[in-house]
Amino acid sequence: MSDFGIDRAFERRLATLVNARERGVLQGGLKGVEREALRVTPDGTLAQTPHPPALGSTLTNEYITTDYSEALIELVTPAFAESWQLLQFLCDLHQFVYRHLGEELLWATSMPCILHGDDSIPVAHYGRSNIGRMKEVYRIGLGYRYGRTMQAIAGVHFNYSFPAKFWPVLAEAHRRHDCSQDFISERYFALLRNYRRYGWLILYLFGNSPALCSSFVAGRPHTLRELSPGTLYEPYATSLRMSDLGYRNKSQADVHISMNSLEEYVRDLSAAVSTPHPEYQQIGVKVNGEYRQLNANLLQIENEYYSSIRPKRVTHSGEHPTQALLRGGVEYVEFRALDVSSFDPVGVNQHKLRFIEAFAALCILKESAPIGASEQVDLDENHAIVAQRGREPGLKLKRHHRLVDLRQWALELIDSMRGICELLDEGDAQRPYGAALELQEAKIHDVALTPSARYLAELEASGESFAQSTLRMSRLHKAYFLDLYSPDAQRMEAFAAEAAESHARQEAIERADRMSFDEYLAQYFSRAG
Repeated sequence: MSDFGIDRAFERRLATLVNARERGVLQGGLKGVEREALRVTPDGTLAQTPHPPALGSTLTNEYITTDYSEALIELVTPAFAESWQLLQFLCDLHQFVYRHLGEELLWATSMPCILHGDDSIPVAHYGRSNIGRMKEVYRIGLGYRYGRTMQAIAGVHFNYSFPAKFWPVLAEAHRRHDCSQDFISERYFALLRNYRRYGWLILYLFGNSPALCSSFVAGRPHTLRELSPGTLYEPYATSLRMSDLGYRNKSQADVHISMNSLEEYVRDLSAAVSTPHPEYQQIGVKVNGEYRQLNANLLQIENEYYSSIRPKRVTHSGEHPTQALLRGGVEYVEFRALDVSSFDPVGVNQHKLRFIEAFAALCILKESAPIGASEQVDLDENHAIVAQRGREPGLKLKRHHRLVDLRQWALELIDSMRGICELLDEGDAQRPYGAALELQEAKIHDVALTPSARYLAELEASGESFAQSTLRMSRLHKAYFLDLYSPDAQRMEAFAAEAAESHARQEAIERADRMSFDEYLAQYFSRAG
């Protein structure tokens, strides 16, 4: 199977699943998506308008909020057992949003539209409440620390949890007699470590940001080449969003978070949010009565840590993410390395989601030793290389400190997933997971089929700039949603009701505040640890 031998433990665990008395042991895992998109004007510049009131309160709406910028909409689905249900909901949500955008469009790619410097990127507002002000000050701090331009990048996050019936069978495969929450958290951390080892494959298969608008790097040093006036690119890039230009930003080089256990993860993250950083101290926290950041620590809050995957648990009011994890263990994982798919109106498709679901199973079933410092350096380098030049002929990655051919390693991972996809397809004559796997395998045999290669080929064939091409795609997507079949009236009413109720919830939160913002922050951070 490989020059490093067969993973016998993986094969034994997979066989346990195949032979389990419980049928459909991998089926029915819960799936949710968060899709980000910039609101832009008809000419493709960043919208300076407030978040449309008809879409509800960004502080409290369950389905429609904003990320960094007031112009960066985030659409959030509930968790569904079936991918098609999730995508139907996401499609309906897009239809609702587009009916309240007027002339504006949702930008169709991860890398942003034409920008005119940091001042052209409005920070998101969340109202007058203390929690709303905290969210806004946090974003102001991100702007001071990393620049607002980087925060204008959009992505797709995929949230996933394995079905309850899976865990007892996995415990049996590990020869464990209990199936406690500690065991579940331990196995999720095994998944997180293996995603660090193999997640470069996601960048190769689904990266869709090989080019960008030159305004994104205006005034900053870079090594990008010019494709056409106003368009810069890397000829073999898969995801500039996940490269050193984007979220793999050098600014967090001092942040080292272990995935070797829940305890180590919480320890390292807690240290990062409580350790002062000299550079951030120079920015100042409250200057002339105005907050520039929440604090001057390495991370203002835990969510500032940029990671391609996160362990998650739904938090209680006022609870820190690490406190939630310590309270109840890992509930689900959040895959954060997905570019917006410019070829799909909702930014993602069923094949991608099904593949990642199967990939999650691969990562949890394979052996997953603790990651030492030297291995982590290699893993970071693999991700950076694939993001910046993943389609380069003959590209090699580091595996156990030895160089191995990307294509060979990728095919080996695909081969390991066949049995997993058969389990996920059990009882379905259409074999949707097997079909998704075959589509990804084809991309390894023919690099021209990857989204990044297709996107560059389209740019070169059309002669358009990045901004012109994306604006055209954005218009097509808008027309698709506005011309689509009559929307689900019941769901549209539900979205409208949620929007109206969210405004009422925000007002109630604002009325209930009884302390100053300074006191609120002091109380919030006193609860840390």
